[in-house]
Amino acid sequence: MSQTRRYGAFAHRSPVGGWSHEFTSFGGMTDTTQTESTARAPFAPWDRRDIPGSFSVDETARRVGNYKWTEMKLFEALGGWVATVPELDVKMRLGTHCYHHAWHADLWHKRLPELREMKPERLTVPANAAMERFIEAMTEPEAPELTIEKLVGVYRVLIPRFIAAYTYHRNNTSEITDAPTIRSINFILQDEYDDWRDGEMLLQSLITTSTHVERAAAHQAKLEALMVEAGGITGFDSIGMGTHTITEGGA
Repeated sequence: MSQTRRYGAFAHRSPVGGWSHEFTSFGGMTDTTQTESTARAPFAPWDRRDIPGSFSVDETARRVGNYKWTEMKLFEALGGWVATVPELDVKMRLGTHCYHHAWHADLWHKRLPELREMKPERLTVPANAAMERFIEAMTEPEAPELTIEKLVGVYRVLIPRFIAAYTYHRNNTSEITDAPTIRSINFILQDEYDDWRDGEMLLQSLITTSTHVERAAAHQAKLEALMVEAGGITGFDSIGMGTHTITEGGA
């Protein structure tokens, strides 16, 4: 007498990535086979990057617009001072740094259309009105004998804030979806660190008396107060410590 077995089947995910299929006969017998999936995993075992980041596309575009505006303002300030500072070594350093910030602004100008389908100029704005006031105060010293004040504003106040904002952005954005922004930030941060070091060395060579110390400290305190009012390069969330309300035109 012949016997015909009828089978039911179900499948479950295998710990090693394939599918394990168990065939159970109505007579109680079980036949287990293992088949490996041919689908390639979305991430290689050595790729530990995360997709999620702290910023939406709109938020990234807003920040990049603030970066571009401030880099442009710094480029303009340094370019103007090159013609007026009497110290030749300072003049040469400012010329080099001026080029760096022009390039940074260009990187952000090219990144903006990739983030949002809109004119880059629409987002090229200061974080708020206090940031505009800071730039006005930073660029206020014009007389040739005010080199210390000029350098203090850039190298002891603004560039440290740039480094903080860029570092926060790089460490909190998606390493996958925002990789082009991270690449730009890495290039820019190298310039910012180098320029910061150059500027501090120039200041130390210029601050040689107690009067110089008082001038530098007074100007730095004035600008720091304005920067605190602004909250940073991108406003009060520049390093993730506050909230920000988006406003057009820095209003």
